[in-house]
Amino acid sequence: MKKIAIYPGTFDPITYGHIDVIKKALKIVDNIIVAISNGNQKNYLFTAEERIEIVKQALFKDLKLNKKVIMVISFNSLTTDLCKKYKSNIILRGLRAASDFEYEFQLA
Repeated sequence: MKKIAIYPGTFDPITYGHIDVIKKALKIVDNIIVAISNGNQKNYLFTAEERIEIVKQALFKDLKLNKKVIMVISFNSLTTDLCKKYKSNIILRGLRAASDFEYEFQLA
């Protein structure tokens, strides 16, 4: 069975931290779906379409990562809905600080 990971976030803009998570995850999963949040509750620096293009530029043109194993999409639903749609049981999350770890640990 293929290991498919969902990496949800705003990616406004994509950072070296996001890229590091993606590169490390590629070592342990078969496919990654970078899911760019398009919710209305936040004021974004870039539109969803711009963020998709920026992420694709960074991953595929600049870093030359494999387009066959990474999909970049926009979404405005629950992450669990994405997991069901793409048959994924792996959600990737980044940590900015120790407090993030505690929060994520409680979610798990």
